[in-house]
Formats: sequence, C-alpha cells, structure tokens
Amino acid sequence: MESNDDASTEFEHHDLLSGLVRMHVLHHAAQEEIYGAWMIEELAGHGYRLSAGTLYPMLHKMVRNGYLTVRTERDGRTARKLYAATDKGRRGLAVAREQMRIFTGKGPEA
Repeated sequence: MESNDDASTEFEHHDLLSGLVRMHVLHHAAQEEIYGAWMIEELAGHGYRLSAGTLYPMLHKMVRNGYLTVRTERDGRTARKLYAATDKGRRGLAVAREQMRIFTGKGPEA
C-alpha cells in the first residue's frame, strides 16, 4: 500500500505520467478491446491510481485524436463502451516504444 507521500508525489507528476498511462492503454487496446473499468483495475495493478473521471476523458480524447475507436455493446439494459486501437494508434505505440527503448538505453541509438 502506498503512503500519502507516494500518492501526493504521483499527483504532483500527473501530467508527466499521463503519457505512460496512454501508452499502457494503447498497448492493451492493440491486443484486444478494452473497457474503462477493466483498464482502471489493470492500471492499479501497475501502481497507477486513476478515477473514472480521469480515465474516461483521456479515452474520449484518444478517440477524437484517432488513436482508438469505440463501440457500444449492449447486454439487456447494460451498455459497455469497448475501445480498440486504430492503425494510427498502433503506429503511435510503435513510435513510443522505440523512444522508450532509446531513453532506457535498450535501443539501437543508446
């Protein structure tokens, strides 16, 4: 469990970490369709604590920017929005991964 100091430090660097969160979203959305509640749980498993009020606007912006598509799946009265990576999203993820490899010293230009 994180201390309050860890949580406040994470909040302080929210803008910086949001790029990593978007990479994580694209990573999973490129493998299979995802939905918000599952993504919140997945990110929590990696130490990111996002609320629905943070994640859903991020997903909507990624849709508007062409990185994700969204479709609604209905099951009776329940509706769930499913997100998938577009070709642009997959290309962006590849670029981001390459930049991370270079940054971490594991890429060809390290």
